[in-house]
Amino acid sequence: MDCQKIVKTLKHKDFIRVANKGNCFEEGAAVYAKEIKDNIFLLFVILKDIEIENIQALIAHFDSFSSIGLKEPEQVMFYLSIKDKEDLHYFEKYLKISDN
Repeated sequence: MDCQKIVKTLKHKDFIRVANKGNCFEEGAAVYAKEIKDNIFLLFVILKDIEIENIQALIAHFDSFSSIGLKEPEQVMFYLSIKDKEDLHYFEKYLKISDN
């Protein structure tokens, strides 16, 4: 997977990189978030392991933007783990659909 291309796309779509200082996400994960409704956030968590690249997409409710990466979400409404090219294909279709 080309994680650099995905990160570039997220930055272009106004996602903000969140400091991952708590225990909510795996250590070393890059977390990008965008508020889509009051305290409801679309997050992309990019995990880099020696053998795999894994991207997790989720829609979750946090009490504030600043609590992302520090606290567990109050509610997770959607979760997708992208581990192979087929999963990535669906993810890319989702990003294109969300542009409209």
